[in-house]
Amino acid sequence: MLFIPNSTWLSCVNYQLEPEEKIVVRHAKREDAPQFLGLLVELANFEHLDPPGQAARRRIVRDTFERKKLELLLSFVNKRAVGYALFFYTYSSFLARPTLYLEDLFVSEEFRGRKIGKTLFMSCVREASKKGCGRMEWSVLTWNKNAIKFYEKAGARRLSEWYYYRLDSKALDRLVNK
Repeated sequence: MLFIPNSTWLSCVNYQLEPEEKIVVRHAKREDAPQFLGLLVELANFEHLDPPGQAARRRIVRDTFERKKLELLLSFVNKRAVGYALFFYTYSSFLARPTLYLEDLFVSEEFRGRKIGKTLFMSCVREASKKGCGRMEWSVLTWNKNAIKFYEKAGARRLSEWYYYRLDSKALDRLVNK
């Protein structure tokens, strides 16, 4: 794998999908937003969820490219975006280091099994290391056996001592207006 420091290109992988195809992972640019949003809709379909509406799409593009609240890596094959990793940083008070939180790791169905997900994942690992993170975390749907197998093969361990809780926007509004 060729790593190009100080560049928007994160990695160019030497192995090929087909004789003329190479995987390239790089930080997304504003002009990549339409391809990213297409992949986001694919993820929603894969997870049996409603895709984000127009207002949500505008917010995620704004938060990624203008406000820089999120970081986005895109994986390309022949200049076509075929996967992405969306992440942000939290902070561990006990480690006194940032944590890279991987919100989404997704590869289009027709491109799975070609090491694109592994390339994206390892790009996130390198980002976490470069930023001095004490850990990298993410969540996995319990029914996504392929993802669970992939992460465990990489050496990740499932935490059993923590429960994830969530307040959705309705609960937030209810508490604020109480």
